[in-house]
Amino acid sequence: MLGRFLSTIGTGLTLFYAPIFFVNEIGLSATSVGFALGSASVSGVVGRILSGSLADSPQIGRRRTLLLATAISALAALVLAATHNFFILIVGQLISGLGIGLYWPATEAVVADLTPPENSHESFALTRLADNLGLGMGIVCSGVLINATGNFRTLFIIDAISFIVFFAVIYVAIAENYQPQPIQTELTSHFAVWIWALRDRRFLTYIAVNIIFTIYISQLHSTLPLYLKNFVPVGFSATGFTATTISTLFAWHLIVAICGQLPVARVVKRFSQPQALAVSAILWAIGFSSIWFIGVCRTGHLFWATLALGVLAAAVVSYTPSAYSLVTHLAPASRRGVYFSINSLCWAIGYFIGPLLGGWALDQSKLLVNYFWLGLALSVLLTLAILLYLNRMLVSSQ
Repeated sequence: MLGRFLSTIGTGLTLFYAPIFFVNEIGLSATSVGFALGSASVSGVVGRILSGSLADSPQIGRRRTLLLATAISALAALVLAATHNFFILIVGQLISGLGIGLYWPATEAVVADLTPPENSHESFALTRLADNLGLGMGIVCSGVLINATGNFRTLFIIDAISFIVFFAVIYVAIAENYQPQPIQTELTSHFAVWIWALRDRRFLTYIAVNIIFTIYISQLHSTLPLYLKNFVPVGFSATGFTATTISTLFAWHLIVAICGQLPVARVVKRFSQPQALAVSAILWAIGFSSIWFIGVCRTGHLFWATLALGVLAAAVVSYTPSAYSLVTHLAPASRRGVYFSINSLCWAIGYFIGPLLGGWALDQSKLLVNYFWLGLALSVLLTLAILLYLNRMLVSSQ
């Protein structure tokens, strides 16, 4: 939790300002920036596949995989700090995607290893709490730094330093806690383990719905900041919210996430994981509908933006513990690295589709930009249908 808190401070500095920097300061189009942000998912696929096998390997394990991930992520932040054209942005994002891909399966496998199954909701909620605390501190600091200096590149340099600090925490304070278990001979091949996991029909159904959720989450980080800055008709020039207002809104988003993380985890623990995910899906629909209303209303833009980001925070905190708890439930202990690797690949796919889709929408007419959010809200109907089917499968298997 401490290491993730320190690391996400740096991530919070750049998370919401990166698209604004690349579009408004570097001068790239929203579509090209969306494509570049999505390209991180390409290398992220490679990283996630490697991470699953490396984390489950008795020779490498979780700890060494995390060390490699943080070193690569620090390098990526330095490259992004030096970005001045589309090519360097693509290179930086590809390196960043590889680091992120290596990081997530290994770190979630560590949490699962340390946690009794009956407490998995709370454990994943606690680590997400540490993530959100770090993100909140980073976002607040980023707003202060941008308003004081106007230098976006400094944010990426501090991000690199945060990954170096995380590397030191892992190296000094985290021991390898993975205890490899003997598995059947036909599953000793890494490739065979992947095939075995992909034959799990319950897990495949979860993968389908999880990709949709990650597309939703990607809109928070790639499309929404630029939408609030350039498309919301606020002020005399109707050019959108100021950087300070956007930082405040996302700080509010994280305050709701931080305060609601543990209470929501306790509430949704009473339901099956698919039912808890259905609650999250309904909250996403309400949040996206509120964003749509920001663009079509004549007054009260700040109210609707505050409401939308508060509801979306509740949607995120009800999603993450339930999703990771479900993966832990489905995955045998000796194959958690691969299961969490495939789970993380959903994020790679979602973060490839989401920024590309959002960037394309922002380059269209204002009418289409506004109805983009309403379309996302309506897509929740498909999400709920898949979750209903998944819940029936789990009940049948029990």
